[in-house]
Amino acid sequence: MRKTNNNHSIKIIHTADWHLGQSFYDYQRKDEHLHFLAWLQNVITEKKADLLLIAGDLFDSPNPSAESQKIFYRFLKNLNTDYPDIQVVIIAGNHDSAARLEAPNPLLEMMNIAIRGVVKKDENGDILIDNLIIPVTKSGETVAYVLAVPYLRQGDHPEAETYSEGVGKLYNLLFDNVKDTQKPVIAMGHLHATGSEISQNDRSERTVIGGLESISPDAFLPAICYTALGHLHRAQQVSKRENVRYAGAPVPMSFAEKHNKQGVMFVEINNDKTDIEKIMYDTPVKLLSVPPQPAPLADVLAAIAEITDGEVDGISPFLEIKVAISQPEPSLRHQIEEALKSKAVRLARIEAVVNQKNSKETNITFEELRTINPLDIAIDNYKKRFGGETMPNELQKLLLDVIREVEL
Repeated sequence: MRKTNNNHSIKIIHTADWHLGQSFYDYQRKDEHLHFLAWLQNVITEKKADLLLIAGDLFDSPNPSAESQKIFYRFLKNLNTDYPDIQVVIIAGNHDSAARLEAPNPLLEMMNIAIRGVVKKDENGDILIDNLIIPVTKSGETVAYVLAVPYLRQGDHPEAETYSEGVGKLYNLLFDNVKDTQKPVIAMGHLHATGSEISQNDRSERTVIGGLESISPDAFLPAICYTALGHLHRAQQVSKRENVRYAGAPVPMSFAEKHNKQGVMFVEINNDKTDIEKIMYDTPVKLLSVPPQPAPLADVLAAIAEITDGEVDGISPFLEIKVAISQPEPSLRHQIEEALKSKAVRLARIEAVVNQKNSKETNITFEELRTINPLDIAIDNYKKRFGGETMPNELQKLLLDVIREVEL
């Protein structure tokens, strides 16, 4: 890490992947999100944070509801009212509408809030570098710089042979254009870094192209004091790089994330020293899987009998039932719902798994099918059709363009 000359310590809160507006198997999560945001504001105040970094996926959809937007902007307003000294930098994620997020920038900048969603270019097609470099000020003095890089689509980065190489070139270009090389530099990104872990079968954080879009942590130079990432919902450091971190999602987005540890990252930069602490957040609503693995219906009903009785309310756990069947069970849902009538849980889904006997084919549930990467299906079929040969990268890239068009 390069030596910095900075007389101010900088206290940072790093969070990401709020997914405001998400519905969980038709259950609304407004109260959960409000609980987290109230907790977050308290943490910011207690830690006397100078800078809040939100690394993308503020909303669950590029067309968020009016209510979701109201929650977001009310949080920013309340934060600015109660704690006006804090600076906020926000980048768009792949779930966000970049242009929609940036629209209120003229007003938000009056509250020391900067949002970067679009990689802007001049009339020659050159990236407006300075727009992505945000000075951090304290007591009227610039004390650091943030490289605020939103989720990048093809064409957003400098010309390169691969997406990963183009992303790396952009970060290097931004770093080289920081005006004061003696000040700390903090990077932001919404991407999938190699060496990071994805929750098993988690569609909500599935990468679109598998490995082709994975970014090497080498894109973030050792001289960068801290890299605040979003996109993956499990809080973690990347490839054992202590200062390259995912904050994780504060609210689990799927049952695949039920064992994740929620919270935010607290970072303090003081001259050449960067201290990093995970601040844990106890989510008010838990996720339960009963039983942990698919079991016969009789065993499932016995497990349900062990669940605590009580009234269902807004903090009752969400429940998935895993049942193994060998033939169609027309009364399956009815029996399960009857068994749950007195239980203080909210049934989210029933996963029925068919036991296969004497068959090489493996059946999967509809929910499992939804987790499969479309590109993985195409690559698998290509191998079967062409004797095990791997699909050429050029063809994978063409398929990626089609997938992106469909998923936008």
